[in-house]
Formats: sequence, C-alpha cells, structure tokens
Amino acid sequence: MESEMRSIGEMARDSGLSVSALRFYDGAGVLVPAWVDPVSGYRWYGPEQLEESQLLARLRRAAMPLADIRLVLAGWSGADTDLVRKLLQAHLRRLELGLSDARNEFSTIRALLECRENPMTSLRTTTVRSAVFAPALAAALDAVRFAASTDPELPMLGGVLFDIEGDELRVVATDRYRMAVAQAATTGHGGPRVQIIVPSPLADAMRALLSDDASVQLTVDGDRVALETGDRQAAGQCLDHDFPDYRRLVRLPAGRRALVDVPAFREMVETGPVRASEVREQDGVPCDLSVLKVAADGVVTVCEDGDDDQDHIAVNREFLLHALAAGARDQLILEFGAPTAPLAIRRTDTEDTFSILMPVRLEN
Repeated sequence: MESEMRSIGEMARDSGLSVSALRFYDGAGVLVPAWVDPVSGYRWYGPEQLEESQLLARLRRAAMPLADIRLVLAGWSGADTDLVRKLLQAHLRRLELGLSDARNEFSTIRALLECRENPMTSLRTTTVRSAVFAPALAAALDAVRFAASTDPELPMLGGVLFDIEGDELRVVATDRYRMAVAQAATTGHGGPRVQIIVPSPLADAMRALLSDDASVQLTVDGDRVALETGDRQAAGQCLDHDFPDYRRLVRLPAGRRALVDVPAFREMVETGPVRASEVREQDGVPCDLSVLKVAADGVVTVCEDGDDDQDHIAVNREFLLHALAAGARDQLILEFGAPTAPLAIRRTDTEDTFSILMPVRLEN
C-alpha cells in the first residue's frame, strides 16, 4: 500500500506545500491524507491527491480564502465545473478591486508626501567625530544585525541605522517584521542628533574590526562614515535614504512579562509543535509559526495543535530563534501584549537593548 502512496515529505516536495502546511490542511479538513498509520500516526497520500495538493498550493499563492478553496477542491473533479469557475472569477474580481483601491490610496499618500517637508534631511548635515568602546559597539551590532532587511525593494532598510545624539549611539535594524535596538555610549560629540544608515556589508566590515578592548573612532562626514581602530579602517558611503522613525514603533503598551531560561526555551521552540502560516504577510511566503502562551505562573510554553485560545500569540519561529540568539543571555524577558501586538524580547540588565517581533495572524 505504502509503495503506491506518497509520504508527507514526498508530497511536500512534489506539491510545493511545506510539511507543516500539509499538517495544517489535514487538521482543517481541506486535504486529508488517504491513510494514516494507526501506530506511528504518519500520513500517506494517494496518487490522485497530488493534483489536489498542487491546485491547493496555487490557490493559496493567489491568496484565495480557505472557505473558497474547500469548495473549489470539492468541485474540481466533478462533471459540472460551473461553481469552480464562478469562485475563481469572484476571487479575481476581489483582487482587482482591492488593487484599484490600493492604487488610489497610494496616489493620495504620494501627493501628501510631495507637499510636506522631510525633517530627516537635516540629520545628516553635522560632522560627527566620537569615540566608542569597541566591545560595546560590537555587542550593539550583534544585537541588531539579524533584523536588517535583504529586500531589494526596500533599500532604506538594507542596513543598520546609527542614531547619534549627545553622548549616546543607538543602532537599529528592521525588515518590517522584526526590529532590534541597542545602545552604546560615545564621547567627543555631544552635539545635535545625526542619523545615518550604514549598509549591511559595511556594518559587517566594521564589526570585524571590533576585536580589542579599546576605543575606536567613529567619523561621519556628510554621506560618508568611517570606523578606525589603530591602523585599520572600515569606511564607505551611507545609504542615501531616510530610516523610519523607529522611536514611534517601539512605544509598546505595557504587557505581561515572563522570564525565560533561554537554552531550555530555545530547545522547546526548536522541537515543539509548529503551525503553518497561511496568510501572505511576511514577504509573501508562508512560514512556520510558534504559538506561545503564558500561564498564570509566568511560564511560557509552545502551544500544541488545537490549542487555539485567542490570547495566544503566533510568531515566525525562525525569527524568534534569531532574536533569542541575538539576546546573548541565558535569561531573557518576553513581554506579551495583545495577540495583535508585537512580542518584545528584552534583556534583564538593560532596557536599551531589545528586539520586537510582529505577530502573525493564524488562519481561522
């Protein structure tokens, strides 16, 4: 029997759906395996289900609601395909109307942008020469680098913001779905606020210089930035863009705080149950989710399948693991707000270094 059927891994490979997505669709009753081993619980799919799974993958890439997909699959093999055609046409009309509405709104927003001054342009006009303790800057870069964007469509996020004000240097990175902020003390500037975006490759070159317990010289002159230590230097052009006002984005309402033992919690996340994201919110690619809950005693656990309390928060599992590693501590604080609010990952010794993860909406 098994020789004529596909395992869940084989079905994932041939259909374009992830293993976790196939589990999700099984639980949702959309694509139920032809046979489940009663001993191991392993799923097996019949030959005829490959076409259904490929169709399902295409419909989800087109962002069709799950309720409509159920009907399409139900009517796909029937003699009367009128329902399927009408569902496809209706969804296409929804997409076209949505795109038209979006174009109108964006046109208005662009007009507003052209009519207002950009207050950030003055933040790059002051020359800065300041000293930074190398280990402090290294730790700050390590805490934020994971969150920098690699999306070529958003070049202003493809680097690390250096926000210098007085004797404080904040470094910030974001790819829209996560943001990380860290701080290091500086000396020698003490002047007005200056912001520059250091391209990710240059930020990495700067990090490679920070191997000694000494001060390094940070210089910003117009659109150029340089970091010098001894006879070594990493220098280059800043990105000619403005970074979003991150201070607005990190003003989170107070939430429940839970102290976690990072090694144990990380293992729980890595080995625990995952859900498939069936919404196109994170770069248009479904991702594996960890659904977290906080018990009354403050213990954080990863939810089992079927535990769908509305107070739980779902986050991209890979992003969560990155944030835990960047926290660089054996204990971290997880701060939970509403399920629709970002999850904050904070250190126990400072409020100035933290990261936040945007939650992902679970499919109903």
